[in-house]
Amino acid sequence: MRILVLGAGGVGGYFGGRLAQSGGAKEVAFVVRPRRKAQLDRHGLVIESPHAGDLRMPVTTILPEELGPGWDVILFTCKAYDLAEAIETIRPAVDARTAVLPILNGLAHIDALEAAFGPDRVLGGLAGIQATLTPDGVVRHLAPLTFITFGELDGTISDRVTALKAIFDRTPIPPTISSDIRRALWGKLVFLGTLAQATVLMRANLGEIASAPGGTAWIERLYDRNVAVAEANGQALPEQQREFLRTFFRTSPAATASMLRDLENGGRIEADHILGELLAATRRAGLPDEIAEAAYINAKAYEARRDAGRLPGANA
Repeated sequence: MRILVLGAGGVGGYFGGRLAQSGGAKEVAFVVRPRRKAQLDRHGLVIESPHAGDLRMPVTTILPEELGPGWDVILFTCKAYDLAEAIETIRPAVDARTAVLPILNGLAHIDALEAAFGPDRVLGGLAGIQATLTPDGVVRHLAPLTFITFGELDGTISDRVTALKAIFDRTPIPPTISSDIRRALWGKLVFLGTLAQATVLMRANLGEIASAPGGTAWIERLYDRNVAVAEANGQALPEQQREFLRTFFRTSPAATASMLRDLENGGRIEADHILGELLAATRRAGLPDEIAEAAYINAKAYEARRDAGRLPGANA
């Protein structure tokens, strides 16, 4: 199996690096921009992980203009706001044998990818990892909980997902094939959406919110509302998953959404792809949307302020 990884940042670099290290694939290559290609060609792919072991190895890198067909799987690891550009980047690499596996946040990317490449070319996927790319090009793995889940969007267990799982089985990244990947994607939206709504609105982690009068009950109500939103949209979460997430929100005081971390660093955020999608789903469900709307407006106002160069320190 030939695997092409779009990007070599925190997510693409870690997942692609572990795939390359495993030797389970016929080839693993990274499509990257010139600056990142120069780093990788000079120093190799470097991963620092106290959880799964460090890695330094040479890797195959390809510039977008050099792409051609012949890939079995394309691992799509961009941010959701880069989706349109990423689709055009990989278009020359997609042929009749290719499966595109996105591990993006949100739901709308599935429709966009199916429209671009056809339903038969697109898998559903989600991943969990805390990793970042340092300025000197090191992929730093920050927390032990790391996984990938993927599956056919029609629920079948195909040869291609089985073959891909066998390759991931040789890495430190636990893989799961899902026969209901759409529901799994909704579960991730409920989790990320609740975490983003809470921590972005309050500019605080879960513990700091819980320490405020009524904070714990407010988080619980927010989570319950989003569980109800998923159910009303035909994607009721399994009881075991509901209770697992409820426990997370009760027992993870240091947790924040990556959106809050990006916002506090003055970076781009996935406002439309997480908060916007959850707001639209809340309205489709006919459920009260005041908090979902406030969180989305908050994030979009930040984007407007960032685009205008009016963030604190922007003119320093």
